[in-house]
Amino acid sequence: MSLFSKRKKIKLEKIWKIKRNCLELIFECAKSNHPREFGGFLRIDENAKDTISELVILPGTISGDYHAIFKMHMLPIDFTIVGTVHSHPSPYPRPSEADLNLFQKHGKVHIIVASPYNEKTWRAYNSLGQEKNMQVV
Repeated sequence: MSLFSKRKKIKLEKIWKIKRNCLELIFECAKSNHPREFGGFLRIDENAKDTISELVILPGTISGDYHAIFKMHMLPIDFTIVGTVHSHPSPYPRPSEADLNLFQKHGKVHIIVASPYNEKTWRAYNSLGQEKNMQVV
């Protein structure tokens, strides 16, 4: 048995990036819906597979005081959509049980932005709900 075959395979998790103008649009959408939740989907740049460049808003999304309900039949078949984004009108960007269920079903990266919707009040999570660093580019 070679030394190479004895080594454990280490799975490196992707380091996601988000374009600043996309993040700022997310903040503005969340502010404009306040005190209701805002929700959307994240699309990557086709040239940079690790960089979120666009926000996708589904027609018919319902924004409530404690939820954003997506009409999933309106989601296009689009392999560049990699996750979700939504706001919390509270100052806490931690995922709820409902958020964790959504994360597991729809994508690899998820953003929660909390009031007052700025650089200090957002977090990124993987599909298991584990907080991840995301670079703003």
